[in-house]
Amino acid sequence: MSAFRPASFSPTHFQWSFADRVATITLNRPGRRNPLTFESYAELRDTFRALAGAPEVRAVVLTGAGGNFCSGGDVHEIIGPLVAHADAGRAGALLDFTRMTGDLVKAMRACPQPLVAAVDGTCAGAGAILAMASDLRFGTARSKVAFLFVRVGLSGADMGACALLPRIIGHGRASELLFTGRAMDGTEAERIGFYNRLAGPETVLAEAQAAAQALADGPAAAHAVTKRALHVEWAMGVDEAIDHEAEVQARLMQSGDFKRAYEAFVAKRTPAFEGS
Repeated sequence: MSAFRPASFSPTHFQWSFADRVATITLNRPGRRNPLTFESYAELRDTFRALAGAPEVRAVVLTGAGGNFCSGGDVHEIIGPLVAHADAGRAGALLDFTRMTGDLVKAMRACPQPLVAAVDGTCAGAGAILAMASDLRFGTARSKVAFLFVRVGLSGADMGACALLPRIIGHGRASELLFTGRAMDGTEAERIGFYNRLAGPETVLAEAQAAAQALADGPAAAHAVTKRALHVEWAMGVDEAIDHEAEVQARLMQSGDFKRAYEAFVAKRTPAFEGS
């Protein structure tokens, strides 16, 4: 995706809006609870990759239309063709698909902007992965989150779930959800830490966008460092992580936003962060 311009971006397979430095991505196949297709996977992957070069976007909200978040891979447009590939012995095609879906999660984790998921209704399979791969998750009590891969004869090892989900809710809870594929309602999801906050169905998107706006008003370079550190330090020892944080924090102390925050404090006014 070349010359990515958020204000004029018109994706084919989902809706996009951009205002006040916040982008909102809406999965928009409401009649089927917003399932993903080969094409929408690829376009989402490419979009999150492009966001790394879009400093005017300071935060992103991910949601679904029509009272549901995402029902996962489309049964007819994805699952059926994958079964046909398996029957024909086309193992390479299957690996191409699983690598592409994993690349979407990699792109979500690598893009510097904080991602806020607004979840209502069905949030299943790959849809649950999209919520999981976001940085913050706002849900509703009526929502249903299910990592249901085992229900179709597959493992819970999908798109990074075995690595990321235990970080969010702990190893034991993640193990149960991935082994059983059962659904949890929003109250449970908030209680165990999958959701950061519960909201009403009529307000969940607005509350997620308000949180994204607050992040967009903050120091973008600092948020990007925090997001990256949260990702990479999982593989570090504590001493290595402390050394890493010393280096990145020292670099941020040379930023304009650090100086602006100090000057605003001295002048007793709210700092206006410029993202650099």
